[in-house]
Amino acid sequence: MYQILKKESLNPTVTRMEVYAPFVAAKAEPGQFIILRVDENGERIPLTVADFDREKGTVTIIFQIVGATTYRLNLLNEGDSIHDFVGPLGTASHLDGLKKVAVVGGGVGCAIAYPVAKKLHQLGAEVHSIVGFRNKDLVILEDEFKAVSHVMKVMTDDGSYGEKGVVTVALKSLIESGEKYDEVIAIGPLIMMKFVCQLTKEYGIKTVVSMNPIMIDGTGMCGGCRLSVGGETKFACVDGPDFDGHLVDFDEAMERGSMYRDFERHAYEESCNLFKGVR
Repeated sequence: MYQILKKESLNPTVTRMEVYAPFVAAKAEPGQFIILRVDENGERIPLTVADFDREKGTVTIIFQIVGATTYRLNLLNEGDSIHDFVGPLGTASHLDGLKKVAVVGGGVGCAIAYPVAKKLHQLGAEVHSIVGFRNKDLVILEDEFKAVSHVMKVMTDDGSYGEKGVVTVALKSLIESGEKYDEVIAIGPLIMMKFVCQLTKEYGIKTVVSMNPIMIDGTGMCGGCRLSVGGETKFACVDGPDFDGHLVDFDEAMERGSMYRDFERHAYEESCNLFKGVR
């Protein structure tokens, strides 16, 4: 069992938990993920390692409440335990040697982008962070990004906070102002990453994206997380989750990602009704 040491609501639908998992914390690196089960009868879901503390033996996860399992996970409180917490899985982000990087995060994808920005900062790189949200109420991790960024841009679709517009507006402005990046790292909704990659391709800037499709076993055996990258089939859980964004078939990934949306919503609603009033 893996005890929840700290729980915090970051916005109405996003929760941060600090979990005691010393063996995972000892090996975890930015870009990797864990697979958990809330209880012995629960489904397996992947969640990115949002942070870790090797001395305390803790791993931080950040999740959006969108389906049955994340709903049940959010019912747990400090002192409760998660049944399974397996990892770290996937390949760590390759960050060594980078001197100047733009890290672009969208929505809950900022939970994945932050540890990357933090690691780059620790390695001595100049980090320009661009984070985007639909509105002010959904902004997360702003202070954390500021602490590790030389330049920080917060964008909101409706202009209720930061600057109005999408992340590509800020990225294009920085590039055209003369900023030269070794690499752009984009993490967020598929459509956001697609447009970031279209923009950076115009300027010839290498771009890495983090792909987080449906996963089941996290070992490459089930094939649920397959992607087309440069015309080849890759598996996000073992080959990624980081890939060359200019080679990813985003249209195929978006089509596959929408296959289970109705089922997920139905499972979420069933869980809400089942657990209503229980805790």
